[in-house]
Parts: sequence; C-alpha cells; structure tokens
Amino acid sequence: MKLRRVLFWIHLSIGIVAGSVILIMAATGVMLAYEKQIIAFSARNYRMASQPGQPRLPLEQLLSKITKAAGRAPSSVTLRAQAGAPLELSFGRDSTQFVNPYSGEVLGESRSLPLFFSAVENIHRRLGVSEGSSWGKAVTGGCTLGFVGLTLSGPFLWWPKEWTKLSLRKIAWFRGGLNGRALFWNWHNVLGIWCAAPLFMIALTGTIMSYNWANNLLYRLTGNQPPIPNQGPPPRDRTVGRGTDRQPETRGADSRSTKFDGLDMLMAHAQQQVPAWQSMQLRMPGGRGPMAVSVDEGSGGRPDLRRQFTIDPQTGEIRCESFSSYNAGRRLRTWARFAHTGEAGGLAGQTIAALACASAVVLAFTGLLLSVKRLLAAIRS
Repeated sequence: MKLRRVLFWIHLSIGIVAGSVILIMAATGVMLAYEKQIIAFSARNYRMASQPGQPRLPLEQLLSKITKAAGRAPSSVTLRAQAGAPLELSFGRDSTQFVNPYSGEVLGESRSLPLFFSAVENIHRRLGVSEGSSWGKAVTGGCTLGFVGLTLSGPFLWWPKEWTKLSLRKIAWFRGGLNGRALFWNWHNVLGIWCAAPLFMIALTGTIMSYNWANNLLYRLTGNQPPIPNQGPPPRDRTVGRGTDRQPETRGADSRSTKFDGLDMLMAHAQQQVPAWQSMQLRMPGGRGPMAVSVDEGSGGRPDLRRQFTIDPQTGEIRCESFSSYNAGRRLRTWARFAHTGEAGGLAGQTIAALACASAVVLAFTGLLLSVKRLLAAIRS
C-alpha cells in the first residue's frame, strides 16, 4: 500500500473519531477570540473624566471598604495606566466590579459577560463538564492531539503530483460551479492549505497545555528540568487574557482570611521599577500564599513585557521575577500559551487565530460530510 493511501486512511480515521469535538472546540475558539476586547468595550461606560493631580485612594483602604461591603474579597484587582480607567475587581468567574479609584465608589458591575465567556471556555476546554470530572478534558486533549496529526497529514494528501499553475489553482482556490461532494472537497482543500500553519500552531500549543508529558518534553528539549507539578507558571485571571492552562479560580476570597497589609508598598515598588507600565494585576492570596502583582508594559499578550513582584508576608521583602530570568523551557512554555490564542501577535495575531478557528469549523464539517458520503457509497456497493 502506498504511503499516500496510508496517510489518507489515517487522516480519515482521525477525522471521523475527533471531527465533532474539533468542530466544537473550533467554534468556541472563534467565540473566545476577542474576549479581552469585548469585555474592555463593555466597560467603556465606566470610564471617568481625567482628574489630574488628584491622588488615588490607598488600595489597602479601598479594598478593605469594598470587602466589608461585599462580604468577600475580590480574587484579583486590575489597575490600568490610562487616564480615567476604573479599577477592575474580579470576584472569581462570577462578576467584575468597576470602581472609582479616587473615591471608592462602585461604578457598575458586569455579570453576564464573565459568566458567558466562562461557560464557553468550559465547553472549549472540557466540553462543559465540571472541573472535578476528568473525562471531558481527556476527550478534548486527545482530539487536540489528533488535530496535530490532521494538520501534519493534510499537506501530504493535497500535495500535487505536478507543480503547475492549473494544478495549484484547483486545490488552492475556491472554484465556482461545484456542488455536492466536489464542492465540499474544494472547500476542504482550500481552507486546509491556507490555514495549515496557524492550525498546526494552535493544535501543537493546545497539546502542550493539555498533557504533562508534552509540557515536560518542551522543557527537556531545551535542556531544562521540567517544573514540579502545580508549580509551573502562576495561574492567570480572566482580566489578563484567556488560556487553557488556567488553574481553577475561586468565587472570591473569604474576607476573613484576606489581609491587605503591605499592598500599597508592593504597588508603589512595582510602579517605581516599571515606570512604563500599562496594567497591573494583583492576585489575592486568600491565605494560600504571598501577595503578588503582575506588571505588564504591553497589551497583555507579550510575556516578555511582564514582571511579577511578590511580597513575603512575614519579612516584607519584595522579590521581582522577570521573563529574562526564566530558563529557555519556561520561556517557550509561556509563549506557547499566548501563541495558542494568537495574543502573542496582538490584534493581528488574534484575528489570524479567529480565522483559523473559523476555517477549522468548515474543515471539520466538510470532512465529516465527505466521510459519511464515502461510508454510504461503500455500503451501497
């Protein structure tokens, strides 16, 4: 049996088994593509007039006031450098409050969008099953790995026997006047050719984030020791951006276990060390670890523009961890997370990822239809 025929049956088998799940993950990937921009746009009404010279309230005082009123502490707090930008207080995945940093007044609250994107992401990551169940994540992880195989075998299947202008036009461009199987085949080929590279990157990085062995392999290929489980890159809140490797997020820290001592000192130190900061995200420890603030000099998708500052609750010592201090394995692993969503390339990268996911929806749909038609033809014969 020729290699091309072997690859065809491998491609067909993977597509039949994983096609429906890939379609679901691709469709939810499109819905999540501009999550950060959509949430930012929804908060436009909470922006305030610039108040030059007016100091912000001390965060320790402001958070204590809000925690007392809400009966719980936020899981994270985001500050933005733009004039008039409100404080963003996230209460787990339930809601985000927008607060005037000068007066402490709660300007508004967003619930529907955080809940919507949380539900879509849960479907994307584990088909909507609860985090306590492992089968959903096992299915999506296996289908993501299968998708890597599809993106690798696809180019060998459409590779023309002769490289002529006519042969390339037949497989690399949409053709009119087609219907039925020929139409689906044309769409499948064209989208597969144009989107092979971004889809391979999305599938490969998704596999790295789905499996410990793939994550560890990335470290070992760079000559570095893999991290101890549960001690890899720190968990990331929704306000920074989406990622399939985010750790389970609490609904909000218990107000009785959260202390804000040293917070203002930590924030002042971070601002002094990174004067060009664009956003800062404070992660509430909730009694489970040191207080940490992530400082970003970019728009959120460049890990090399981030630094993390932590304060020891016992000694008050502030430590700084920058991207340049990571070993090669951790640098690649951090880039993989942002390459998966396209955020590493800014808005253009997100758009490429969104279009690739949209094409994957069509690829999965046409692939399944072609497979069904082939099976029905085999049965009839």
